[in-house]
Amino acid sequence: MDRFAEFAATWEAKYPAIVRLWENAWAEFVPFLAFDVEIRTVISTTNAIESLNARFRRTVKARGHFPHEQAALKRVYLAIMSLDPTGKGHNRWTSRWKSALNAFDITFDGRLSTGRQ
Repeated sequence: MDRFAEFAATWEAKYPAIVRLWENAWAEFVPFLAFDVEIRTVISTTNAIESLNARFRRTVKARGHFPHEQAALKRVYLAIMSLDPTGKGHNRWTSRWKSALNAFDITFDGRLSTGRQ
């Protein structure tokens, strides 16, 4: 809170809306700070999710219409499979997210590791 007060004193005159936004959202933001840095990075990073959503939209939009639901699901499945044609994406994903997965496992009392057994 002290650091936010310093920030507000420095920037409130130039950006009052930003300071007001942080003050209004403070109760929702503080619990976020209790997580480890690795978990906060995962939570605040939405690029991967947005990339998938854009890929799904582009796939469905290119086709236009589908004769039945199974055809639409097949199209989405093929879009997912085309994201990693070599099959090595899982290894890259695991090494990149290992620290975050470990932090989640520690924070949530081993619920992730019990699900993998």
